[in-house]
Amino acid sequence: MPGVGKCAAAVVMLLALWNGVVAAVAQSQPDSRSILIRAIQLHQAGHFAGAIREYKEFLRLDPNNFVARANLGAALAHQGMYAEAIEEYTMALKLRPGNPQVELNLALAHYKAMELGEAARELVPLHAAVPSNLQIALLLGDCYFRLGEYKKVVKLLEPIEAAEPQSQALDYLLGMSLIRDNQIQTGEILINKIMTSGDSAVAHLMLGQARLAINDTPGAIKELSLALTLNPKIPIAHWLYGKALLESGHRNKAMQAFREELAIDPNEFQPNLYTASLLNQEQEYRQALPYLSRAMQVRPGSPQVSYQIAVAQIGMGKLQDARKTLETLVKTSPTFVEAHISLASVDYRLHLKPDGDRERAIVAKLNAEIQARKKAQAAKAVYAGSATPPGAGAASPKPQ
Repeated sequence: MPGVGKCAAAVVMLLALWNGVVAAVAQSQPDSRSILIRAIQLHQAGHFAGAIREYKEFLRLDPNNFVARANLGAALAHQGMYAEAIEEYTMALKLRPGNPQVELNLALAHYKAMELGEAARELVPLHAAVPSNLQIALLLGDCYFRLGEYKKVVKLLEPIEAAEPQSQALDYLLGMSLIRDNQIQTGEILINKIMTSGDSAVAHLMLGQARLAINDTPGAIKELSLALTLNPKIPIAHWLYGKALLESGHRNKAMQAFREELAIDPNEFQPNLYTASLLNQEQEYRQALPYLSRAMQVRPGSPQVSYQIAVAQIGMGKLQDARKTLETLVKTSPTFVEAHISLASVDYRLHLKPDGDRERAIVAKLNAEIQARKKAQAAKAVYAGSATPPGAGAASPKPQ
């Protein structure tokens, strides 16, 4: 997200933890002391591969050294070895629980590994301990945003928005979350604030998002095109532009926009899901699977991703695998009508007629419930538009 990445970068991978280094060296055995000193020197000089090697050698001799564990985690994270970094940070925290610097590094390693749920869980107590820390709040907000938990972003950032009037990153993240939560008018206040600051690429991006939210597709295309003209690398703009193009029937252009978004950030959930869905529709099932794998990594257990995986499995003739995927899906998302329809189809193809009949009955029941809700909503809308309630002696109410 615009601005959020810069704020995250400001706290990313705190390489130091040099406080206590002297004590750590002094407490080590004479034959290992030189190894730790060499590891720290290599680390400070930016020779991370060498530092990793020396830290590991030192920890083989002194496995309970907190500073060496924590520094090894930082060096591993710098090299993109996040799983190993997470393991080292976790071990360091067992040696010295509650160290906020290591806790933050652990959260950042999860974040960089796109383990957003784990990152959020680590960040929640850090934010609670220092609620005024904008960097932690933005990082936690970005985790929630990427997970699609827009109400949590709003609840997190609204209380600190007044205290951070110059933070465009906060305005952007909060504004986009308000819009995606259908609080359009409130989100537009933050859009206008960004527009007056001169950051027009971000403003047009937010306006495009707002236009999409109210189904003004031509307006969204116009605003998002302007945003991309001003800044072709602005995050999520290509994805939103592709969504607007898709809604206008321009499938090929939409696919290109999604891929341009993924070139900026290969771990964005929506463009991965939409790209895979379009590939499934084009019967390019094997090509769809890597996109679905990345989408599932970002949002584990996503019903939409599970359904598209099942579609790909069906297309590749893996009916038993598809059946397992769909059975799990309808258990966790019992009102997912398309999943029940696909499961019924698979059951019939596998000659499991009783199971297929059961799924068809569930589909009929769910569709009946959907129709009943639509009728109730329509009746409520008519009633809400009437000046006089039905039965009060007035003429039949008309929508206003």
